[in-house]
Amino acid sequence: QVQLVESGGGLVQAGGSLRLSCAASGRTFSNYAMGWFRQAPGKEREFVTAINWSGGITYYADSVKGRFTISRDNAKNLVYLQMNSLKPEDTAVYSCAARHMGWSTLSYEYDYWGQGTQVTVSS
Repeated sequence: QVQLVESGGGLVQAGGSLRLSCAASGRTFSNYAMGWFRQAPGKEREFVTAINWSGGITYYADSVKGRFTISRDNAKNLVYLQMNSLKPEDTAVYSCAARHMGWSTLSYEYDYWGQGTQVTVSS
């Protein structure tokens, strides 16, 4: 089992920045690829970004490319999502997820999920 807890969400004005954190406990964190997904009210959950076990490979949805950065610290069992130049359409509940195999853009391929943290971007 892997337990994931997100933090760092909040209310920010458009153009602002937030950094989300996801703390992992349980199994060996470095064995897992990590992803961030988001879900806005009335919409499907969507892929945001993912990172492989070492941090050497990252992948971003087109909607956040150039604005968001994913990183991880395996010594601290943490994964981060730095979000810059935020837009109102980034408003959603952001969740981190862990996958024992390689990273994926598909939510159903992830094994463990956090409870999510709300990000609200005002215009």
